[in-house]
Amino acid sequence: MKIYTGGGDRGKTSLFSGERIAKNHDRVEAYGDIDEVCSILGAVTASLAGKHPEVEAEIHGIQSDLMKVGALLSTSPDAPAFAELEKIEENTIRTLESSMDRMDTDLPPLRGFILPGGDMSAAWAHIARTVCRRAERHVIGLVDSFGDPGDGGDYLKVLAYMNRLSDYLFVLARYCNHLSDQSDILWKP
Repeated sequence: MKIYTGGGDRGKTSLFSGERIAKNHDRVEAYGDIDEVCSILGAVTASLAGKHPEVEAEIHGIQSDLMKVGALLSTSPDAPAFAELEKIEENTIRTLESSMDRMDTDLPPLRGFILPGGDMSAAWAHIARTVCRRAERHVIGLVDSFGDPGDGGDYLKVLAYMNRLSDYLFVLARYCNHLSDQSDILWKP
């Protein structure tokens, strides 16, 4: 199968639901950011280099969730294909919270702001966190543009998931430093 089609040579792309839109459309910005977070999480797992398979497996699960989010964002809510897509459920959000709680038990209390950095895996997790926040802002704009999308709150669950994921990525960055016996870098104003 060829990767290139030439279909986007004039600045348009196809949504999963079939519509053609500009590549700089708010929807494409939103699911493009999701793709970027997913890719950066690949860098986090590569940085862990097989030393922490349980963390890597958890991140792979999150990448799978992000693929669901991308599919939802690239499908019009009134399209028949939307009903067939896997959605983000409350238990997916709760899983992120449980993971944060688990990691947090091994971390020293946070006593101030920290600078992104430390171990390479932690640095990548911080980058993922900032891109996740950008994605969240783009998803908010997209959801606002729909008005009442009539999707049963599926996009609102995506927003909650993205908000919780950015929190998770902050804790993950600290946890990656912990796993590599590095301290967080405290900001000293």
